[in-house]
Amino acid sequence: MQKRPYGNTGEMLSIIGFGGIVVKDAETDESARFVSEAIDRGINYFDVAPRYGNAQDMLGPSLEPYRNDVFLACKTRERDGAGAERELHDSLKKLRTDHFDLYQMHGMTTDEDVDIALGPGGALETFAKAREQGLVRFLGFSAHSVEAATRLLNAFEFDSVLFPLNWVNYFEGDFGPQVVELAEQKGAARLALKGAAKAKLADHNVRTHEKCWYEPIVDPELMSLAVRFTLSQPITAAVPPGDVDLWRMMVDIGENFTPITEDEIATLKKEASSNTPLFVHPAA
Repeated sequence: MQKRPYGNTGEMLSIIGFGGIVVKDAETDESARFVSEAIDRGINYFDVAPRYGNAQDMLGPSLEPYRNDVFLACKTRERDGAGAERELHDSLKKLRTDHFDLYQMHGMTTDEDVDIALGPGGALETFAKAREQGLVRFLGFSAHSVEAATRLLNAFEFDSVLFPLNWVNYFEGDFGPQVVELAEQKGAARLALKGAAKAKLADHNVRTHEKCWYEPIVDPELMSLAVRFTLSQPITAAVPPGDVDLWRMMVDIGENFTPITEDEIATLKKEASSNTPLFVHPAA
């Protein structure tokens, strides 16, 4: 598995990661097998969050034998400092580690999210304190809003941003390139979400895959084009869907990655026109 620099930190991450939601609701031995498989296939970037059901409880024991050899990222949805500190320590305990390599504000979307997190007594104060204490090494955030990501990148020197970088969003929603460009300017590493997403579900109560709130790509050829498109952007790594079969498809693509061509981009643009993007930039 190819590895790329995580910003200017000296860390090298596998271009395909392991989302902790893969082990959500798995049996203990099954979770251990999934993590072992990831390690055997060259994956060293693991990402998890408290909101992923019991994923932390499952990932902690499974990852423990490999902890010193991987880059472990976690998140918090708490926006105030006290809540973020409480959740940080709870996650450290469940993941059986004394530190996270990357700690992120999870799902930053609204102005209120940003105002509280960056304001007095906000989560950012806890993040900075945790870094001083050695509980976390690098600081970042995930976002589903160009506006929120822009405000955060302009307000603080985050080490990375985790953001949807998806072919349909790019071509039909003008959603994503602005954040990539600004993050590059600010020196923040780019980590990608939703590279294997196809379209927004017409009915969110009817999922085609239990762990995907969107319609994922299931066709291998289209999956290859979509994931290679994402990996051909100036990013460090991409986090696959939580469905184990889709995760394996993305790992296969990552192991054999080649940059996408102009002809293939034209094919994706044509295909994108018949799909509804998950996110759209208001200015599009």
